[in-house]
This record gives sequence, structure tokens and C-alpha cells, in this order.
Amino acid sequence: VNVSTQDMKELGLGSILSGGGSIPNNENTVASWTSAVKNYQEAALSRRLKIPFIYGIDAVHGHNTVTDAVIFPHNIGIGAANDIKLTKQMGAYVAQELKLTKTIFNFSPCVAVAQDLRWGRTYESYSSDPEIVTDLALAFMEGQQSEGILVTAKHYAGDGGTEFRTGMNKLIDRGDVTLDMEEFREIHLKPYEELVENGVKCIMVSFSSYKGLKMHQHKELITDVLKGEFGFKGFVISDWEGVLEINEATYDLKVSAAINAGVDMLMEPNSFKDAINAIKRGVKAGRISEARLDDAVSRILRVKFEMGLFDDPYLENLDIDIDELGDASGRALAKQLVEKSQVLLKNENDILPFENGKKIYVTGPAANDIGAQCGGWTINWLGFTGNSMTKGTSILQGLNKVASQYNLEIITDQSKADQADIVLLVIGEKPYAEYKGDTKKPSITGTKALVGNEDAINRAKSLNKPIVTVIVAGRNVLIDDYIDKWDAVVMSYLPGTEGDGVASVLVGEVGFSGKLPMPWYKTVDDIKKPNPNLLFDIGHGLTTEAKA
Repeated sequence: VNVSTQDMKELGLGSILSGGGSIPNNENTVASWTSAVKNYQEAALSRRLKIPFIYGIDAVHGHNTVTDAVIFPHNIGIGAANDIKLTKQMGAYVAQELKLTKTIFNFSPCVAVAQDLRWGRTYESYSSDPEIVTDLALAFMEGQQSEGILVTAKHYAGDGGTEFRTGMNKLIDRGDVTLDMEEFREIHLKPYEELVENGVKCIMVSFSSYKGLKMHQHKELITDVLKGEFGFKGFVISDWEGVLEINEATYDLKVSAAINAGVDMLMEPNSFKDAINAIKRGVKAGRISEARLDDAVSRILRVKFEMGLFDDPYLENLDIDIDELGDASGRALAKQLVEKSQVLLKNENDILPFENGKKIYVTGPAANDIGAQCGGWTINWLGFTGNSMTKGTSILQGLNKVASQYNLEIITDQSKADQADIVLLVIGEKPYAEYKGDTKKPSITGTKALVGNEDAINRAKSLNKPIVTVIVAGRNVLIDDYIDKWDAVVMSYLPGTEGDGVASVLVGEVGFSGKLPMPWYKTVDDIKKPNPNLLFDIGHGLTTEAKA
């Protein structure tokens, strides 16, 4: 938040956002958020036209910027659970938390159809299958909209289909999509067409390109296809400083190109004054027509009217059913989604669920780390590690909670490891976001892996006991070098704050039911090949019954 109330009074800004980790008044409390929204709104309404502003935020797996909110599984885990009803309930619950802080403009759901696990945003995608993406995005949107939240489908379009080596740092994020238009429509435009049909009111443009032309200046796809062919009546917003991606010589030309392409609202957190002046100069120079500006403004105002902002600008009449962030009902819902998202890849000798009475040695850097469970976009843009940043339950804490019920002995002392019947190896990736997660080789012991994975793998192997491996990661990491030594493997994805949901399925309180939302490749060379070598195909997931 780089905007003062004085800026609001002078400039009449239509929207303000908090990016990842950005909080008002350096206080991450409900009171601080509501106070900031009230102060900005007072400033907005002090202007002649009294047009209310709206506060935007990335609540992509819960109200994830705010301390002690429930952190749900990231989208890839929601894809593994693939439960429409629970996803809709998640959308509605997150909406309740958003209303508590009066931040009712949500930059979610992400409807990327991820095709390459080297992409650092893979975990933001529900699936590599556009139908699964569409169904779950619709469910989340319906849950949010039923509570009056303005949702944003993102990132239009093709963010999940960029080619390796065309992105930032010669990797993949913000890269170029080279598919022919028929395939591009089938895979990457399908979710948007369905969401528009079902009343989405805001769409965010992607940093990426289609056949060399940046999406932020792609008039054919934004104006002709989205607004024309699909009949989108809401407004199109740029991504964070997305206009800077445009291939034009000056800032003025970039701004004009974006607006002429059909972008209605610019997300310019650091250059908002420059952007306003660039628009004025664009109109004066004849680069931007007044009709195009009128269209953009009318789209934004229509959405604000439809949301009731003109009747209740201070959001005093919101229907809120929860008293605090992270209440018991939200945590119970998140735990249920965690349970349903656990994918059992391998289960030799039916070692899972753990037999009652067994001694379990728990090791690995992801066993007791809520930050690792949550991944990026949690409190901060790049997330955190450890257990101190927000309330939650680690996988180890979850096991300790249920151990006595199942007569299990949980051992964490390495010197007593030889007393165990089974080794539970919990490994994973460091938290990351966007291009920071791009990697040439997403191995479980690669550059994005948690420090300590390799040591824990070797330690587990040296004990000569059955090994159950749980992987806490944002993508189907490469494990071909190790999987033969493991008796059972569970893909946990990024389960969020409710690690006791992972414990539930390990001990058999609940059966395994999750299915892979994307294929699991043996090597990076197999990605996008017509006949790839797969460890497991999309849809794979063994099932177990809950203990009686």
C-alpha cells in the first residue's frame, strides 16, 4: 500500500490493493484493515462525484495475507481433492474472512491450466486438465459470489502454457505460448468462456505472451474474443505493473497500448500518478479515444453498482457469520479438504494406514514446518518457513494429537530411531512464488528443495526399515532416483495450516481418496512429449478405507 488518503482525495483512485505481504499501517489485524478501508473510503467520498473505491487482495488459498486466517490447500491440492461441494464451501468461507477485513475484491481464482512442472506457479493451477480447472474455478467463484465478493479470474490467457526458455531469466514464467489458436482455445480459453457465462465480473490479464505478443497489448484476445465473442460485461484489470511488459519504447506508449487492447483498470502500485498522467497525455495526443475511456469507466462503475458499493460504501451491512479469523468451522473445512487432497501413489504391503500399536520414527525437514506446508502466497509473497508466523498444525503436531487414540508411539529423537517399526520421511520444497519457483530440474533434492531433504532420505535408508514418504510440494517433483527404496509414497501438495488432515489419513481416521491432477513425469525430458515416460498418470491415486 503506497497510497495515502491525501492521494485518494487528490486523484480519486478507483481501487487500491495489497500485494503479497503488504499490510495497512504495519499492523496485520482485523482492526487495522477495517480502519484503513474506512479512511480511504472517507477520502474517496469527499470528492465531488462521491464514487466509492474498492480494496483488492490476493486471497488465493484462504485470506492468506492476514495473520491467523485459515490457510487452505493451494489449488493443485484442491485439484487432487476435486470436490465441487467442498470447493464451493471454501469459497464461501474465505469470503466471510474477506468481509471481516472489508477487502471484498479478490484476485482469485487462478484458472491457469499448467502444462510444465518447471513453472513456479504450477501449484496455483487446479489441474493440467481444463475441465477440472473450469469445474473447480466455477465452484470457488460461486461460493465467493454467494457472499458478495468480487472475484477475479486470472491470468488471461495461457499463463500455464508458456514454453520453457521463453520466460524470465530464460526459464518459463511470463513466457510465450506457441500453440495454434484451436488448441489454445481448447486448453486455455475454455475456463474463461465458462466463467463469463456464469457471471464473473473481473478478469486479470497475464504477464505472458501469445505468439510473441504480450497479453497486456493483445487486442484480439481481450477485446475481440473476451469482450466480443464471449460477451464479457465486467472489467479487465492488468497484473502488477503488467503494462511494463509491453513492447513499446516509452511508458506513455505502453499505457496507451494496454488501454487500447481492452484493459480497463491498471494495477500500477508504484507509478499510479504517472499512469493517470500518461492516460491524459494519450487522450490529448489522440492515441486513446474518449469512447474507449468511457467504456472502461462504465464497466468499472457498473460492477461497483452491482456490488451495492454506492448504497453501502463503508460495508456496514455485510452479512458476516464468523466472529474472528481462523475459527473452528473454517479449520474443520480446511482439514477436510486436506484429507481429500492426499494422493497415495504407492503402498507396498498395505503399510498405510499405520497399523495400531506401531512405533513411527518421524524425520525430514517438512515434518514440523507450517510454512513449508503453506507454500508461497502466505503472509508474505514468498511465504515463510517454521511455525511462528500464523496459527496452524504441522504434520508432526497432527500425528502427536492422534497417536494415543491409535496406540502409536511417535519418535523424533534420532538416537532412538532404531526402536521404530516404520520410518515416516517428510520432505518437500521451499516456499516460493511466481518466477522465483521456476527451475530447470524440479527434483526433490534440487535447488528448490528444502535443505535437509537429501540427508533425511539417506538417514531413512540407512535404518533398513520400511519407509513411508510424504512429499510436501507445489508440483509433481522428480523422485525417480528414490522411489524404489520407499515402501509407500503420499503426495501431500501444499496442504496449508491444517497439517492434522495429513495425519488423519496416515493413521486411518479417514481413507485416502485423492487423485493426481497432473501427470507425474520420470524426467524433465518427458514434459510435453506425445508419449512421455510417466511414473504415474493424471487420475492415479490408490484408495484405502477408514478404520472402523
